[in-house]
Amino acid sequence: MTIQPQSPTQPNITKTIYADNAIDRAFIWVFARKMAKAVGQESDRSGYDGFVDLSHRIMRGRNAQQQQQVVGVVLRSLMPSPVLYLIRTLVSPTKLVCELNAWFAARLFVWLVGPCEVRSVTITNPDGSTHDQRSNVHIEKCRYLEESQCVGMCMNMCKLPTQKFFTDDFGIPMTMVPNFEDYSCEMTFGQIPPDVTTEEAYREPCLAACPTAKTSASCPKVRS
Repeated sequence: MTIQPQSPTQPNITKTIYADNAIDRAFIWVFARKMAKAVGQESDRSGYDGFVDLSHRIMRGRNAQQQQQVVGVVLRSLMPSPVLYLIRTLVSPTKLVCELNAWFAARLFVWLVGPCEVRSVTITNPDGSTHDQRSNVHIEKCRYLEESQCVGMCMNMCKLPTQKFFTDDFGIPMTMVPNFEDYSCEMTFGQIPPDVTTEEAYREPCLAACPTAKTSASCPKVRS
């Protein structure tokens, strides 16, 4: 991974160039194939560019909920339903389970979001009490957000469907909090995601470099 000079369209963000290895390319290919099947279209681009292009294709002609549903189909296709059921039924989201999920995520998702590390975090329980555990994955600068330059894509194609997949299908609560200033993100296992309408990300305006940026106070693709 190398850093190029600052982008003229995003003067405060440096452009990261990734050198994907064979394993990274294999993950990208598998996810891209699943996405192409779900949307019924192929991309004429290869590698990560093709992966992002397919994301754009999924967004076209679909509202926010429909986009999230398509991504949900893709995520569930990666693991057999009986396996998801067994995990959801037999595995409780204990401190150890959440910490193990964070450990694996910090290693398995690098191809998708870039370098990340596991950190300690304070979890708020349903009864209002709190406890600390090492189940936070700090993403230094999200590759997906940097490449897409789209708040709506971050929300509808990553944050919301991923939260729902882990919380509902996997049975392990997980919350993602993107930072649209520096493109970092916090992925916290064991934290029940809040109502999206209460989050700052729901009111985030389009990024300056968004190819279809609007002048509205918040990104219209998140609310469509």
